[in-house]
Amino acid sequence: MQSEAKHRAIAVTMTVNGQIVREDIAANTLLSTFLREQLGLTGTHIGCDTSQCGACNIHVNGRCVKSCTMLAVHADGAEVGTVEGLGSEAELHPMQAAFKEHHALQCGFCTPGILMAAIELATTTPEADEKEIRAHLEGNLCRCTGYHNIVKAIAAGTRKMAENS
Repeated sequence: MQSEAKHRAIAVTMTVNGQIVREDIAANTLLSTFLREQLGLTGTHIGCDTSQCGACNIHVNGRCVKSCTMLAVHADGAEVGTVEGLGSEAELHPMQAAFKEHHALQCGFCTPGILMAAIELATTTPEADEKEIRAHLEGNLCRCTGYHNIVKAIAAGTRKMAENS
């Protein structure tokens, strides 16, 4: 009986990138798996499954969370934002544009998660200095860069976001 309850579908409803989504999921479905496999939002990357790398960062009700360790059922009723919801090809989000302008990526695997963390920082601490930016990025691993250009891009993107608001 216990395994039957574990596999029973649970209905969840959430708003993902501005669109209402209603799906039946297994109770143990991770939010990252739900986004990638059921919704096809593959910008949420899976790098470690242990909440160490930050590649899976998304926004839930305006807060940056690591979706590889959050159950999708815990996002029921929430506003969820992924990297796919930031901008468009025609008009990048100011933080995306700053990353492009400041060459803040190489392979790009960590970039979606870092963007989501950067936007949270820009929203909550728009006057963040380099030390605060680096401290905020402690939960994000980039194996390609030395973070120098990432920090410059976050500072520039934060200024652009402030100008646009």
